[in-house]
Amino acid sequence: MLSTTTTPSQRRQAFRAGLQSDRLQVFPGAFTPLSIRLIQEKGFDGAYISGAVMAAELGLPDIGLTTLTEVAQRAHQISRMSDLPTLVDADTGFGEPMNVARTVHELEDAGVAGLHLEDQVNPKRCGHLDGKAVVDAETAIKRIRAAVDARRDPDLVIMARTDIRGVGSDQGGGMDAAIDRAKALQDAGADAIFPEAMGTLEEFAAMRAAVDVPILANMTEFGKSRLFTHQQLADVGVNMVIHPVSLLRIAFGAIERGLDALLATGTLDDEVAGMQTRGRLYELLDYEAYNAFDDGIYTYTGR
Repeated sequence: MLSTTTTPSQRRQAFRAGLQSDRLQVFPGAFTPLSIRLIQEKGFDGAYISGAVMAAELGLPDIGLTTLTEVAQRAHQISRMSDLPTLVDADTGFGEPMNVARTVHELEDAGVAGLHLEDQVNPKRCGHLDGKAVVDAETAIKRIRAAVDARRDPDLVIMARTDIRGVGSDQGGGMDAAIDRAKALQDAGADAIFPEAMGTLEEFAAMRAAVDVPILANMTEFGKSRLFTHQQLADVGVNMVIHPVSLLRIAFGAIERGLDALLATGTLDDEVAGMQTRGRLYELLDYEAYNAFDDGIYTYTGR
């Protein structure tokens, strides 16, 4: 009832243990505080808090328009509702090294188990779009070092994301550049590497061989990467996979179909069978537990 039964420190320790295990860690994207309850109930290892999703919920494109305050608040709202570890997208750290340090403190206070910082320039864009640009290695390294130095809980996972694989070779990008950048970020103190927009399983395998820390695969729909299975990713040594925007896309697909049906027929009667029932919603909300405090609160007996 009300919130998680574990401390942020315990969830960070669980996250680190999962990353060091021999089992692929699967983190669906939680797009609301209630959705992480469902993710936990279904038995996943943790939940991802996507910057693209947070921007979309505000009606904004994913180009760095969200603020640290907005991200920290949403991260707190989601993290407090589950015993699962959460990994949050901290974009470019909302500024240069001193801003990165404050970002780490705010997200630590929000209760996340980990955060990742990327090496794009501002304004950033979705990692699976063309036309990206990245900062030089020195700037990327400074961001990670600032984050590592700023954390107060040594169990907080600082993950480094590099987008350089998707930058044109004429601008110093490509797979070789991604491996070099990942090694430099590891040396700067990153606990894990998020190589964005890998094209093949062989590229994931090459990244796995290049660094000693865990690596993450981003299985976002409509992106540069094929939607590899969890087994395929595990077989090439990937430690963690995220499905960042999937639940939002599923939900909004259903919403759009429902609105179309309402316009076409004037009723949602035909859609009811596919809806979550009131009883199931109340179950996820742990409504009955609130009745332990006041037996006048919970009176629902339907389905």
